[in-house]
Amino acid sequence: MDWDNLRYFLELARSGTLMSAARRLEVDHTTVARRIQALEKEVGAPLFSRESGGHRLTEAGRRLQPQVEAMESAFLAVESTAPASQEGLSGLVRIGATEGFGTVVLAPQLASFAVRHPKLTIDLLAMPRLVHLSRREADIVISLERPARGPVVVAKLTDYTLRLYASKQYLSAHKPIRTREDLRGHTFISYVDDLLFSKELQYLDELHRPDAFALRSTSVLAQHSAVAAGAGIAVLPAFLAEHDSALRPVLPGQANFTRTFWMSMPAETKHLARMQAVWNFLRETAQERQPLLLLQPHREENDASGTSQRPTRPRKPSP
Repeated sequence: MDWDNLRYFLELARSGTLMSAARRLEVDHTTVARRIQALEKEVGAPLFSRESGGHRLTEAGRRLQPQVEAMESAFLAVESTAPASQEGLSGLVRIGATEGFGTVVLAPQLASFAVRHPKLTIDLLAMPRLVHLSRREADIVISLERPARGPVVVAKLTDYTLRLYASKQYLSAHKPIRTREDLRGHTFISYVDDLLFSKELQYLDELHRPDAFALRSTSVLAQHSAVAAGAGIAVLPAFLAEHDSALRPVLPGQANFTRTFWMSMPAETKHLARMQAVWNFLRETAQERQPLLLLQPHREENDASGTSQRPTRPRKPSP
């Protein structure tokens, strides 16, 4: 029995669609279909039922999958100890992350990592939505919520701080904001409520229900741009907004939020050298960037009322 046919079978079983499996295998989707047909001929039974949403395992396919996974584990264990595996990292690792964190924090660091490993390809999916590990959209996913179930390896990557920001232009046009009550009547920028991909993005309910929104967007980068343009006030990650000279924190210490990034990957790939290397690199990157992620004080700063003070330890405000 051809191992390549079995490998294609396993990828289709995990991804559920020919296109997803083809992307993961770096081949055309017709190649995947041809390999599956050849395997079904060898087995003497259909392994998938073709449905409108993709390919679903038949009973024969479900019986075959654990046997092929055992073969895969044995093959990867041998591969990881082979002399060729010591020549350097190679292959593809796809990382899914939130848009802001992926763009601002990870992209520059991963670019340097890729230069050091020229045989390794890094795909960074920095998106304003949840990237699904269960659908094989990525090899490693960084999310706002801890995966609740499944055969996955999960680790807390880092906490990070968010706070209220407004532009200097906006603040100079309004009365000083010294308390939460002073937020009444101000215009806000935020997410589109019915398109939130995580409950962890519901910051304003903990602080102040806005009277009006100037702009709502699924993109935190768009929100940042709107705040910088003077359109209103928004809760933004400190790693995105803190070093923007056009912005100032509003109510520093009184309106700080803390959220957590979780990192996960499929248990069956955790022993791969490229996965271990990227996983460890992501943890090191998060650790090195703690001063920015957690807003650890480096300097005195002016709040919206013009009073100089140091930021307090990040905390989640009480409702």
